[in-house]
Amino acid sequence: MIEDPEGTVLALFAAFCRIGACIMVLPGFSSFRVPVMIRLFIAVAVSMALLPVMWDAVYPRVQGGGASYLLLVGIEMLIGVTMGLIARYIVMALQFAGTGISMAIGFNASPGSGIIEMEPEGHITAVITFTALFVLFLTDFHHMVIAALVRSYDFMPMGSGFDPQMALTTLADTLAGAFMLALRLASPFLVYGLIFNLSIGMVNKLSPQIPVYFISIPFILFGGLVLFYFGSRSFFTLFVAGFEPLYLGLP
Repeated sequence: MIEDPEGTVLALFAAFCRIGACIMVLPGFSSFRVPVMIRLFIAVAVSMALLPVMWDAVYPRVQGGGASYLLLVGIEMLIGVTMGLIARYIVMALQFAGTGISMAIGFNASPGSGIIEMEPEGHITAVITFTALFVLFLTDFHHMVIAALVRSYDFMPMGSGFDPQMALTTLADTLAGAFMLALRLASPFLVYGLIFNLSIGMVNKLSPQIPVYFISIPFILFGGLVLFYFGSRSFFTLFVAGFEPLYLGLP
């Protein structure tokens, strides 16, 4: 028998606010291809599974209810969204890297419908984003997020309020680290595109009567796709290796 049914329900809902808000914006789970009801069921299931682990940190803070409980709910949702945005920013940086790679190797086809999001995106960007998310889930990315949520009750305990400065600093540091990760992943293709275009420019100076640039497009595209084919394993390995310290580098 549950000694305090009302307190248990309040504690479960308070835990759900942080966990559910995080899952709703988490890459992969927040895709438009995942129905909202499925996301809701996942958030409820994770909240019920983690509540016994976080009972001592959650239950004493929900006593009394009233206006203080409503304020607590709002703060928990802000914390959950912040934690979800950290992972989302890293994946968005990968989309940026995919766009840069497409431009560097001359793959400038019209963007098609996205695989993960509804916004149109390039074909290479779509393949990179989908494969990266697939690899993240294969390496238990969701377990990493659950562990970070449990650990968040240590440095952002329930009832202590929401620190916007710390949240903005964390998001800004994540953006900086994600940009450097994207630059490191896309750098071979950027260097390849730069060297190839410089070479084509020099050839064009030697024979200006020949439209060398238009003739070279199939060659730069072929070389870029060959480079991506042989470097894809290292590409996604480096992404997974860089994702963990960025996400687990929470305060």
